[in-house]
Amino acid sequence: MTHGGAPKAEETRILVVDDHPDNVEIIDARLSSRGYVIETASNGQEALAKVHAKPPHLILCDVMMPVMDGYEVSRRVKNDGSLPYIPIILVTARDSTQDKVEGLEAGADDYLTKPINFPELEARVRSMLRIKRLQDELDLKNRELERANQELEVANRKLRKLSITDGLTELFNHRHVHELLHEEFERSRRSGEPMAVAMIDLDRFKAVNDTYGHPTGDVILYETACIIRETAREIDMVGRYGGEEFIAILPNTDEEEAAKFAERVRRSVEGYVFRDDPNEVRMTASSGVASFPQIGIDSPETLLKRADEALYLAKESGRNRVTRASEMPTHA
Repeated sequence: MTHGGAPKAEETRILVVDDHPDNVEIIDARLSSRGYVIETASNGQEALAKVHAKPPHLILCDVMMPVMDGYEVSRRVKNDGSLPYIPIILVTARDSTQDKVEGLEAGADDYLTKPINFPELEARVRSMLRIKRLQDELDLKNRELERANQELEVANRKLRKLSITDGLTELFNHRHVHELLHEEFERSRRSGEPMAVAMIDLDRFKAVNDTYGHPTGDVILYETACIIRETAREIDMVGRYGGEEFIAILPNTDEEEAAKFAERVRRSVEGYVFRDDPNEVRMTASSGVASFPQIGIDSPETLLKRADEALYLAKESGRNRVTRASEMPTHA
């Protein structure tokens, strides 16, 4: 049977706490006859142990008990964040406003005075169990909402990563690289610290695709990306600029250090054997580097243009080399 919207009585457990066995027996008999499952405790410490072992749906607790009174039981139950919401009805022989205030401040949800009026007791139990049911439903919805928000946050992070990542190489994509370049250029301009850009291009990559096919070409692109990422520092930003061309944005780096970085990448690519069964391919890479501040470089676009021009010169000069923007003929 149900009690005014409360959980089914046979599923509803009530913990009765009183140090007088006669009182416990009377309340047990009355509530059990209504179908509630009654558990008992003779003092506050025993009550708390039972609450933690298996939280009841409601606690009916005497105020005046040895060892630990009903106020302290209420206080500890309500202040324990590991417990679900458990309504507490305090029972006392004293019908004073001060006692009720103290009980409510301790966390009790309702108050009954002795001698107990059993119709009133049953009505208050039903009322508290309705509140319990509503609170449990609210807690469940809040947990579901929190879980949904967490899932949404994870999905948004994944979407954000997808939106800034090149699908093949897992480096930053072209659009995001430009955003990072502008941010780093402005930071460099404000701080006065140098920054550099290295443009890295695989030599004769089209011939690889034509000879071995695009799957092998994709393996080469991915493994080249790994080489560049492993060569870069944690603060460096590496992206796929397009096709077989890569870009590294190097904070706190002048042109000389950028050239050393590009040279390490060049040597690693040259010494690497790209394998895609049954194909084994050797590759080389050319690089152009430019840094800021430098004469004639006043924007992210001009910095990128100078690095690209240096890369073009490296290609024209025989490939498999690193060229600095400061070495360009117009800046000799």
